[in-house]
Amino acid sequence: MAVVSALAKYKLVFLGDQSVGKTSIITRFMYDKFDTTYQATIGIDFLSKTMYLEDRTVRLQLWDTAGQERFRSLIPSYIRDSSVAVVVFDVSSKLLKELVRQHFVWSLLVLANNVIYTSSHFEQRS
Repeated sequence: MAVVSALAKYKLVFLGDQSVGKTSIITRFMYDKFDTTYQATIGIDFLSKTMYLEDRTVRLQLWDTAGQERFRSLIPSYIRDSSVAVVVFDVSSKLLKELVRQHFVWSLLVLANNVIYTSSHFEQRS
């Protein structure tokens, strides 16, 4: 008789300021395409993907959160029971510091810089 292993489920919540690329990262992962048009996420979008790995099957629940400031009060409810928080950020973002300081309760936190900068974008400090 074949043994059927339980399907492992993981909740990944994507957080960050608006227009840093949260939806673009998720779209690339889900559909292997990149969309150059920008459309703001309102509230939250949910996507699910089942992955078949060598020794197990996993279901990823991807939560694409809105980056607008008016939705920030909802962050604690989004990250509740999450397996991973992926913080997508612009290196000049104030939200990154706030998220890490106030909500660092995840078992795994991934910081994802989705923008490539030239040296002219950085302020040098002595």
